[in-house]
Amino acid sequence: MEKQHNRGQDGAGVAAVKLDTEPGYPFLHRKRSSANQAIADIFSQIGEQINEIQKYHPEIDQHPGLMKGHIDFLGELLLGHLRYGTQGKNNVQFCHPFIKRNTIPARNLALAGNFNLVNKDELFSLINSHPDELDRQSDLGAMMDVIHHFLVKADEASPGSTDIVSVLKKSVALFDGGFTFGGLTGSGIGFVVRDANGIRPCYYYVDDEVIVAASERAAIRTAFNVGENEVKELMPGCALIANHNGTYSIAQILEPKERKACSFERIYFSRGSDEKIYRERIALGYHLSEGVLKAINHDLKNTIFSFIPNTAEIAFYGLLKGAEDYLSKTKVERILSWGKDFNEEKLTEMVSRKVRIEKIAIKDVKLRTFITADASRNEMVQHVYDITYGTVRKNEDTLVVIDDSIVRGTTLRESIIRMLSRLEPKRIIVVSSAPQIRYPDCYGIDMSKLGEFVAFKAAMALLKERKMESLLQELVEKCYELKRNNQLHCENVVRHIYKPFSVEEISKKIAQLITPEEITVPVDVIYQTIEDLHDSCPTNLGDWYFTGNYPTPGGNRVVNNAFLNYMEGKNVRGY
Repeated sequence: MEKQHNRGQDGAGVAAVKLDTEPGYPFLHRKRSSANQAIADIFSQIGEQINEIQKYHPEIDQHPGLMKGHIDFLGELLLGHLRYGTQGKNNVQFCHPFIKRNTIPARNLALAGNFNLVNKDELFSLINSHPDELDRQSDLGAMMDVIHHFLVKADEASPGSTDIVSVLKKSVALFDGGFTFGGLTGSGIGFVVRDANGIRPCYYYVDDEVIVAASERAAIRTAFNVGENEVKELMPGCALIANHNGTYSIAQILEPKERKACSFERIYFSRGSDEKIYRERIALGYHLSEGVLKAINHDLKNTIFSFIPNTAEIAFYGLLKGAEDYLSKTKVERILSWGKDFNEEKLTEMVSRKVRIEKIAIKDVKLRTFITADASRNEMVQHVYDITYGTVRKNEDTLVVIDDSIVRGTTLRESIIRMLSRLEPKRIIVVSSAPQIRYPDCYGIDMSKLGEFVAFKAAMALLKERKMESLLQELVEKCYELKRNNQLHCENVVRHIYKPFSVEEISKKIAQLITPEEITVPVDVIYQTIEDLHDSCPTNLGDWYFTGNYPTPGGNRVVNNAFLNYMEGKNVRGY
């Protein structure tokens, strides 16, 4: 869990199932926390229980069977989860795992996952469920009700020998979204399931002692000290099933569809310690170098390269390598052009030229502003960053800073641009290793309010400037028509908002929007292209954030609802 801390900082939870307990003794335990250091808080509480019994029985750790009877979380099946709440409420009740209890062990269920569902409300009606207010607000609550519904039916049909594959096939077929989720039953079955498009990531490792699955390969490799090829990818539509007796199997739960693994995982969300992700982020930066060199007119002498920490650092190395390759080529060409007309001083000066790099921006707070709750984001970004003074020649140097992505532009406008301008550079160029984020996501990295995207704001501003606002009303009427005919999922109407403008025009407008009015330093923005994104991340082609090509019909419904919400002035999620 600690090695996946990047996946959520708003809370954590763990659950454990004990096998072969005597009737009347608890076999399913859960602990959750929404404290600032949630993982430490949970394991501190677990540790206190262990320390307490060791105080009176120092050698009890030599008797695991005896310890099992006294330590709640000394079980055979373990489930852990880290929560981030971009849109949801940040309290302990929303932390995974959720559980359903029953006096019959096989009907107990603990569930946690990495996902969003776009048909949550429909799921409750499909099984005629009447959830409480907490479950109704939660995608996991809907998923839990559906799986538990079929789990109980399976146990009724065949007490003591649950066919978990059948349960999952019936349940998961009803889910519209991107997901990797795991569950434990009270009878000792563990399972992990991945969606049919492979939108959300999942990896697993098996040896004689453990069967483990996680969202990130590197976390498993580090925790269990194993090689890359020992950790397998759970393929789209599949489930990893761990049985009561320690055996396991891979079952095809859903028919696999076109692979649309999330590219944002590779750009930003997953840790860069995975060797494949590391190489992909290097490539993302390298692909940007040509456009950056063109923008600075190849003037490396008066340009400083830097990055906006933390996740952009690897892409920065790729950008740097691209600039260095250009400089090396230039050196060779210049030296060859001299013929014999050079001396030691002239040659030394040419050979010693370097790409100038500095650590300009410093992150003071260990938080990720992109996945911080809406209520605190704007206030927080003003205090997250600081700058390194004395690094820039005033009115001479151009500053090139790379960020992993520009979603809302809030951090840039409220913090980064203001601070960089204090150094009085000649020009600031902000580079994004991701393309323009134009459309909502509804599959796990929860960005569902269209009006918050700086690219959307830029397109809207351009429509207004060019007196094309009538297009918006046409699109609203189109959405209403689709909604009346229950066809809202058939077409992404929002694409028409961007069609009149080139990528460069929108980038130029974004640069204006992220520049505070009082700042006089020229600011430009350079974005990754879709083509170079795919070339850099060839196995993660899910690009709906940038292109609007949603892998499930629910995505079109979400983007159209998000547009209607924006036009009607509703500050709510698109699903």
